[in-house]
Amino acid sequence: MRPALKPGLLAVWRNRDTVQIGIDPRRAIALTGMRGAAVLLGLLDGSRDLAQILAAAGEAGISAEAADRVITLLAAGGALDDFPVTAYRAMPHGLRARLAPELATAALAHGDADGGARILARRQGACVRVEGMSRVGLCLASFLTASGIGMVVSTGRPPGGTSPGAPPPGGPAPPGHISPPAGPSPPGHISPPAGPSPPGHISPRAGRPALTGAPPLACPPPLAGMAGPAATSRQPDLVILADIYRRELPELLQRGGIPHLAAAASEAIGVVGPLVLPGRTACLRCLDLTRAERDPAWPLILAQLTGGGADPPACDTVLAAAVATQAAAQALAFVDRPASASAVTNGTLELVLPDWQWRRRSWAQHDRCGCGRQSAL
Repeated sequence: MRPALKPGLLAVWRNRDTVQIGIDPRRAIALTGMRGAAVLLGLLDGSRDLAQILAAAGEAGISAEAADRVITLLAAGGALDDFPVTAYRAMPHGLRARLAPELATAALAHGDADGGARILARRQGACVRVEGMSRVGLCLASFLTASGIGMVVSTGRPPGGTSPGAPPPGGPAPPGHISPPAGPSPPGHISPPAGPSPPGHISPRAGRPALTGAPPLACPPPLAGMAGPAATSRQPDLVILADIYRRELPELLQRGGIPHLAAAASEAIGVVGPLVLPGRTACLRCLDLTRAERDPAWPLILAQLTGGGADPPACDTVLAAAVATQAAAQALAFVDRPASASAVTNGTLELVLPDWQWRRRSWAQHDRCGCGRQSAL
């Protein structure tokens, strides 16, 4: 073990004898009797194993018993990590620095004591496909890339026939759009192509060209030297449907057994969910059948949505960012800890302006859908 104070927690002194690790009382712990052991905190940076820390503490006049007691209390309070030196050595320095806030947040939020190594491995090995290059879709793809997902594939055509990621005429760039820089792209940068992307366009990492021509519903292999999924094409771990009008995709995903998450914003309303786990949870057709029971005209309305939504869509910059943020959070929850994405399992999270409060709506598998029987086939 290489004990290290959790990144993201600041050490401050409450008085000359008591040190507090963390500021907010919901995260912080306090240790008293530390007046003569303050130097020990400086040794907890992950550069030494436990034996080396105890030896260095002894040289500073701190007994091995006292040092071990402090380390035990810090570990019990959730303020210590086992520094993931092996995982960090395998990462380029730039990538490690970029992902440091992600790992610090994940370790604190979940109480992990491995420095985020497990979550890092899951994210780097994941492939997420974003279908629909709407404002929400573009913003969402950039969030997932910045959060350490190993492969983010963005496909589809933007509303109105404009180039993917291009700003609307006479208006600002949509969320997630990043103009191509003059030099090499920084880590996590997504450079949209000059024209419409063919299916399979990949948001590349720094300095990597875009790959095209990927088979539908598959994640292409990473380029040589790129961290990501296995070296052969495989199904994505998750598909995010950021275009609610492309109704042919959910059925394909359902038949392929591919988990998928819906996320969209229109009419000044944002909706994230449901997260569909084929054969186990309510699917998008279940939602349509339930709506049809409440509104007999819903099937006719649904048929008229295949041509696209209102132009312009009533989805401003802040709403698009809010929906993309919520969808990214649920997608990362699914990748990091599949059971923790329960907020959108058999449910949707909905945001209706001008009220900025997210509310959950529950949905059940519909008897007439039959999706619950697919797992038995």
